[in-house]
Amino acid sequence: MSKRWHPRSGWIVWIGAASLFLLHHDFWYWNDRTLVMGFLPIGLAYHFAYSMAAALLWAGAVRFAWPRHIEEWADQPAPSRPQSPVRMKS
Repeated sequence: MSKRWHPRSGWIVWIGAASLFLLHHDFWYWNDRTLVMGFLPIGLAYHFAYSMAAALLWAGAVRFAWPRHIEEWADQPAPSRPQSPVRMKS
């Protein structure tokens, strides 16, 4: 198991995904005609920032919450593999 993984990483990713889901519905900028930097509509600037936040969330999910034991299982030669990469909770 990687030292970077932490048991709470999965919950942090889920909370971040739920937050992004709620923030995606940006009804507060629908009628706003403000321009950011003089040329970019604020709704488009918001979605640019939203897209960057989503990319960072998923990059963090892959780095810190990815189930590495499945990849380690898949990299083993076939005869020495255990039956299943899925770990059952006891």
